[in-house]
Amino acid sequence: MIAKTQKTVTALKAGEDRAILLGLAMIALSMMMYFLLGITMIRSYKDSVWKGESRCSLFNLSIIGDRNCTYSCGTDCLKVSKYPCLRVYVNLSSSGKIMRLSHMEMPDVNTECFYVPKCKKNSTVAQGIIDNISDYFKNHPNFSCFYDPSEKQENVILTRLYGPHVIFHSLFWPSCVLTGGTLIVAMVKLTQYLSMLCERISKIKR
Repeated sequence: MIAKTQKTVTALKAGEDRAILLGLAMIALSMMMYFLLGITMIRSYKDSVWKGESRCSLFNLSIIGDRNCTYSCGTDCLKVSKYPCLRVYVNLSSSGKIMRLSHMEMPDVNTECFYVPKCKKNSTVAQGIIDNISDYFKNHPNFSCFYDPSEKQENVILTRLYGPHVIFHSLFWPSCVLTGGTLIVAMVKLTQYLSMLCERISKIKR
């Protein structure tokens, strides 16, 4: 009977140890996820200058010519193709200014084209993408856009690289993992404490 009790206690102790290790692993994983998000998405969101949101209305759009691009045709092989450059101007309702519209914030890319499609061997694919974008703006001339409140940027953007919703959803899962790991460790510690408390009470009664 004593040996059976000792085996049960040993099994419970091993299970508790595994549960604590699982909880600590989950906490460590969430910390790593927070760190990676902090040096990538959150930093980009914080450093973004396009923090003002307003309404834009289409003022003018036109294709100002073709632009050359290069695509890979194999190992150490690059070939030249082209895509049409669509320039879009909008009326920014918050200031009344006419500004050039860009698809997304790209601090290291300075282009007068609204959108730069992926370079393809067949340039008609890029032409079709640009035609679809033009048709969309013609059918939806009013839309939300983002601008630089300090007015240092000469353009506005249609989409932020990392918006508040993206940041929220990115932080949601690490928070769930952190909460789950903390609860596992806390429940095991609470169970151990209650077990010790019951043992002490039973000894006092004896």
